[in-house]
Amino acid sequence: MSELLRIAVGVIAVVVVVMLNTVFVMWLERKFLGHLQSRRGPMRTGYHGLLQPFADALKMLGKEDLVPAGADRGLFMVAPLIAFTPAILIYAAMPWAEQFAGASSEIGLFMLFAIAALFPVGIVVAGWASHNKYSLIGGVRAAAQQVSYEVPLLLSVAGVVMLAESMRLSDIVEAQTGVWNIVTQPLGFLIFFIGMLAELNRVPFDLPEAESELVSGFNTEYSSMRFALFFLAEYMNVFTWSLIGAIVFLGGWSGPLLPGIVWLGLKTYAMILLVFWVRGTFPRVRVDQLLAVSWKVLLPAALAGAMITAVGIVLGPGFLVSLQVAAAVALGWVIAKLGAEAGDEARAVARL
Repeated sequence: MSELLRIAVGVIAVVVVVMLNTVFVMWLERKFLGHLQSRRGPMRTGYHGLLQPFADALKMLGKEDLVPAGADRGLFMVAPLIAFTPAILIYAAMPWAEQFAGASSEIGLFMLFAIAALFPVGIVVAGWASHNKYSLIGGVRAAAQQVSYEVPLLLSVAGVVMLAESMRLSDIVEAQTGVWNIVTQPLGFLIFFIGMLAELNRVPFDLPEAESELVSGFNTEYSSMRFALFFLAEYMNVFTWSLIGAIVFLGGWSGPLLPGIVWLGLKTYAMILLVFWVRGTFPRVRVDQLLAVSWKVLLPAALAGAMITAVGIVLGPGFLVSLQVAAAVALGWVIAKLGAEAGDEARAVARL
């Protein structure tokens, strides 16, 4: 009985910590984007707007919970849970420090990717069940995004697994004791970060919502707490994917002087701020650009990165780092060139 009580207390503690952290991430994005755009951000509700997310939650509770007349009621109601549940479930296998971890597994990294990949499924179900053309288009876009970016996202960590010779997350962190994987795998990190943005439906890949085209995309028909569940799941996944990135590429909880959990938190929030920075900097891409970057650029680059890592393991770390840096620079140049040329065909047609 005491063991069950300990597990129950642990689960409740993790849920409470994750939810409070999600509220802070919501506030942090508003403040960060505000300062990035020479604004002050939230200021009125609490000190510097710290209570604004709680005010938003109260507002959501007061909204009427509507279900469209032609919607598939069962799927419509369960879709937010499909999106929200993996965001909590993933922490069962997520390590926070060397002595503070969930279920340790030989395939821990693969398990995290498998659970995290369930979030877009809820979006697809929501789009299908809403009986709304804008929602349906948003759901189909989410499906296309997931299929397109899941493969390069998985391949981006292949080099990390090869270097650590394990998929156990603690082994991956231990393998970075001397040098972080972002140094030996810069190409993998770049592909991982781009794929992470696509999995999260974040700018510039927020096509399933695309408010300028689809009203609100997949969640157009959602209101009240069902909408709030999608909203919470999105920000929880921002933290989750940033945490995975910190563990896999930034050395996890390793670092001098400070406790491991503090180092992991600092690295995770560095990744989160990078996600927010991208949102405040880049415009949304078109659907054809989204798919072209994945299949024509990221997938070949991810395969090349795995091959470079295999060769580098044989020839030495200096050769590996040199090739990885060169490949990362080349990938950045290709993406920048695609961005610079975006819209050239449309502008040429407009001139005619």
